[in-house]
Amino acid sequence: MDFVSFGIIIDDIVSPDGHTTMGQLGGGGPQTTFGMRLWTEQVGLVAGVGTDLPEEAQAWLAQAGIDTAGLRLNADWPTLRAWQLYEADGRRTQIWRTPESAVAVQLGHAFAQIPPSYQTAQGFHAGVHPEEPDEAEFIQALRQHGAVVSVETYRHASRLLNPAELHRAVSAGHIFSPNLLEVETMVGAGEPQELVRRLIEAGAEIVALRLGEDGALIQRADSGEMWHIPAYPTTAVDPTGAGNAFCGGFLAGWVHHQDICLAGVCGAVSASFLVEQVGLPPVTGDWQAEARRRFETLKLAVRQI
Repeated sequence: MDFVSFGIIIDDIVSPDGHTTMGQLGGGGPQTTFGMRLWTEQVGLVAGVGTDLPEEAQAWLAQAGIDTAGLRLNADWPTLRAWQLYEADGRRTQIWRTPESAVAVQLGHAFAQIPPSYQTAQGFHAGVHPEEPDEAEFIQALRQHGAVVSVETYRHASRLLNPAELHRAVSAGHIFSPNLLEVETMVGAGEPQELVRRLIEAGAEIVALRLGEDGALIQRADSGEMWHIPAYPTTAVDPTGAGNAFCGGFLAGWVHHQDICLAGVCGAVSASFLVEQVGLPPVTGDWQAEARRRFETLKLAVRQI
């Protein structure tokens, strides 16, 4: 296995104008594995699911070539489902539609639960809740097995983090990738370059700060190099999952190229596919050929800072 991500939630999306799109395969894991899959062949997904996992979701995973040996069937619990409520300013609120008792079961992870064929993957992508240490401990376990580990925050912080909490969150993996709102709620307001600097000073090795339609700002701690990666120019319909896809593409690009600029281009290209429709991209045409075309176009527009 090349790369692995975690988590499935069925999303019921409410747009700022009140329009709803129900039953979308989400939860971060599928979008992240899609972002990885554009750049590599062997991608696995680990998640707890119930017997009610929609057939359409299973079909998409199969057609996309996502390995599902990591799905754990928990027949006594439903597949997780949640409202995703969007505000006009881009804020998102998640409201669970399944019992909270199911959340810990279906989202809980331990290294021993990962299939043996996944345990030697080149890279893993996972998420943390900024103020909570449990996920950080799991991520450290992934690192100990020699993989490159990418981390994003699942949500914004409820308060500014103290230095120890911030260090634990940003240094858990090799790559730390929040969006602008998430990092501001962790370290306070500031210009993007200043926010990246604060994360590097707190212990992050590589920061990929996602800025939505303004692209991403990438910095590597050891060399100090920083790049602005613009968003790929396309028609944006829905942002759900774009950040996850960026993280999957960035991780795959970093492992393959060992270059944060090219990794950032891979991430931006992966995200561009997600925003073009509501939900995951339809499995049609040659994704990877189109991804390579977008890669060659976008890398001409990057800027070193």
